[in-house]
Amino acid sequence: MRGDPSPGLSLPFKHKEAQVPFATADDGVRLHYEETGAGVPVIFVHEFAGDHRSWEAQMRRFGQQRRAISFAARGYPPSDVPQDVAQYSQARATQDIACVLDHLKIDKAHVVGLSMGGFATLHFGFRHPERALSLCVAGCGYGAEPGEQEKFRSEVAAVAAFLDAHGMEVFAEKYAYGPTRVQFQNKDPRGFAEFKRMLAEHSLIGSRNTQLGVQGERPSLYELVEQMRGLTTPTLVLTGDEDWPCLQPALLMKQTIPTAALAVMANCGHTLNLEDPDQFNRLVEDFISQVEAGRWPTRDPRAMSASITGMK
Repeated sequence: MRGDPSPGLSLPFKHKEAQVPFATADDGVRLHYEETGAGVPVIFVHEFAGDHRSWEAQMRRFGQQRRAISFAARGYPPSDVPQDVAQYSQARATQDIACVLDHLKIDKAHVVGLSMGGFATLHFGFRHPERALSLCVAGCGYGAEPGEQEKFRSEVAAVAAFLDAHGMEVFAEKYAYGPTRVQFQNKDPRGFAEFKRMLAEHSLIGSRNTQLGVQGERPSLYELVEQMRGLTTPTLVLTGDEDWPCLQPALLMKQTIPTAALAVMANCGHTLNLEDPDQFNRLVEDFISQVEAGRWPTRDPRAMSASITGMK
């Protein structure tokens, strides 16, 4: 199976080292990255069903004016695929962003993440606020609502069991048609077919361990309210209006983070940057431009009055 040839850390593709750049995480895991352009850095952090290739439309757009970087998370070839699930966690996913930046000698960057990458981006803001020029937290919230976390964890276990029983290709044929991804299929059949093909190419072990170690063990957003209240980094919360599990969590982040704005993409599901790359790019570009111009506000506390009209 692709990406799982041997125990330990595995590099599944037979690339020449000089042609495939890697950053090394603090636990020795090698992370493949790509970069293009020059200027202020923007790093893109992918979702569970994607990889570094998922950001191609963003790399092309943002690389025209900035230094655009994408990387494959641990478990996603050609990054290393640790065999031990203990090497996968929310903390590791967050720290891996810093490790890539360290390798590239970047002190600060705009950080843009989707779904699993959105969670990592938010946590990066908690752990390394001095290194984040801004945070774009997109499609973030699966399993985060009160009462939904145990259901989500049971689905994580089901995903892992399905992978073990059927393999990546069969898994991709099922997972790609989830209720928040069919919008992508209906809107862009060719793009969706490419997404599904790339998903089928992922490492079984990497995908399984990511589900169990990162997705299944991460804390609920509702447990992070105090940390969100203290976040002062400019933040854009971005969601599709048909990405049902992310709508209420998006509102929570908007209401709680004092520097957060909320943008909702109409008639969009979960895979925002692929489903409607032009709109996604415009929203993120406008956000980053405002931040760089020093025009991004912190919420006026008067906007959070308990009074509807301000008359009481």
